[in-house]
Amino acid sequence: DLMGSVFVFPEESEKAHVQVTASLKEPLNNFSVCLRSFTDLTRPYSLFSYASKKQSNEILLFKSKPGQYELAVGNKPLFFTVPITLGESEHICVSWESSTGIVGFWFNGKPWPRKGMQKGYTVGVPAFIVLGQDQDSFGGSFDAKQSFVGEISSVYMWDTGISTSAVRSAMFDRPEQTPIFGWRNLPYKIEGEVYLKP
Repeated sequence: DLMGSVFVFPEESEKAHVQVTASLKEPLNNFSVCLRSFTDLTRPYSLFSYASKKQSNEILLFKSKPGQYELAVGNKPLFFTVPITLGESEHICVSWESSTGIVGFWFNGKPWPRKGMQKGYTVGVPAFIVLGQDQDSFGGSFDAKQSFVGEISSVYMWDTGISTSAVRSAMFDRPEQTPIFGWRNLPYKIEGEVYLKP
């Protein structure tokens, strides 16, 4: 249980990352991902990268610049514009459903206008899931210039959609429904310089 802890990524690196070692057996037709990050980076960086053997950007949560988040599903990007904050942690959640292609996005617990992409797509397995780097191949090919520097915590993933009230519960590490993995039961492996700190 990682309650009250954060992963600290102390410096730019082409290898430091946290691998989430949960094994996903079934392809995903729906998913939701939430996490909290705290950084003063202004260059692009990757928060959450889910690769399959066929597709390195099955799911990618990326911050392309201050005030803009990118969600890629099956290598198709969608952008969300958010307020530029400095010196504050940011909590984001995304959800996607294959049947409609509708994407939900929440910033600090607040829903943003829904958008859509990749209707009918299926997110493949087996999955290689990484925090703090962008995979350009299955489990690797990282670029230091896209690496995360700062703190990541409260990471959750579900194979369902998510409601605004469930987003707010996840913000405080009290998820309403059982995640595939989450901050209370995260199977992980640290590679390189990343530290779990209170």
